[in-house]
Amino acid sequence: MPELPEVETTRRFLAPVVEGRVFDEVEIRRERTARRNSGAAEVVGRLVGRRVMRMGRKGKFLCGDLDSGELLIIHLGMSGRIRLADRGEDEDAHTNAVFRVAGSEEVRFVDPRTFGFVGVFEEFPSRLGPDALDELPDEERFAGLIRRSRRAVKTVLLDQGVVAGLGNIYVDEILWRARVGPHRVASELSADAVERIRAAIRPVLEDGIRFGGTSLADLAYLLPDGRAGENLDRLDAYGRAGLPCNRCGTPLERAVIGQRSAYHCPSCQG
Repeated sequence: MPELPEVETTRRFLAPVVEGRVFDEVEIRRERTARRNSGAAEVVGRLVGRRVMRMGRKGKFLCGDLDSGELLIIHLGMSGRIRLADRGEDEDAHTNAVFRVAGSEEVRFVDPRTFGFVGVFEEFPSRLGPDALDELPDEERFAGLIRRSRRAVKTVLLDQGVVAGLGNIYVDEILWRARVGPHRVASELSADAVERIRAAIRPVLEDGIRFGGTSLADLAYLLPDGRAGENLDRLDAYGRAGLPCNRCGTPLERAVIGQRSAYHCPSCQG
C-alpha cells in the first residue's frame, strides 16, 4: 500500500496540474471506486464544474479543497496510483477514474485491486491521528500516544488513529533507525526509546519523499509520470531478511507481528 512518502510525492506532481483549475470532465469507470458515496453518478455530479482550490494530503489520503466547500478525497488503497498522461495517450489497464481539466494533461486513477476509492464529502470521512510529517506531536504528546498501549510498538505505529501516514515499510525503517525492536510493548518503552522513535520519523519520511517513494518488485507503485520510485535500495530494514545489518553486520530477521511482517536487527534492535 502506498504510504505517506508515496502519497506526498504524488501530491507534489498533482498540485500544479489541478490547482486553480475546473474539472471539465470526470469519468468513474467502476461503481466500486465511488463506493464511499452513493455511486459514480454522485461523484461525477459533485465534481464537474468545480474548481480545485488546493491539493493537499492527510496521512495516506489525497485531499482536494473544492470551491463548493466540499472535499475531493482519493485513497490509493493497496495497489492504486495516480497517472498523469496526455489526452489520447494509451491507458494503463485498470484505469478506474479519469479527471480532465483545461490543458493537455489528464489525471488517471489506476487501481488493479480496487481497494482504493474516489469520493466527495462535506467533511473528512475518516478519523485519523496527527499527520506523521506535517503534524507530528511534541515529545510529551507523542509519548502519551505511544505509551498508552499494551500492543507491540510496530502495531501502534501502524495504527492510523495514533499517527496518520505510516505503513509497513517506513515503520520498519523508523524502528531500525531508532534501535527499537518492533516486538517491544509500547507501554514499557523508556522515555529515551520513545524519543528516538519520534526523532527518526521525519528523516525517514523525508528520505522517502526525496527519492520518489519506494517501488517494490511488483511495481504496484509508480510515480505519476510512470517512473519507479528510487528509495528501495536505500532501505536499511524492510525486505532485507538474511542480509547484514548496515549498522552492526548481524543478519536481519523477519517476524510476524499483528499479521504484518516486521524486518529488524536482532542485535542492535534487541
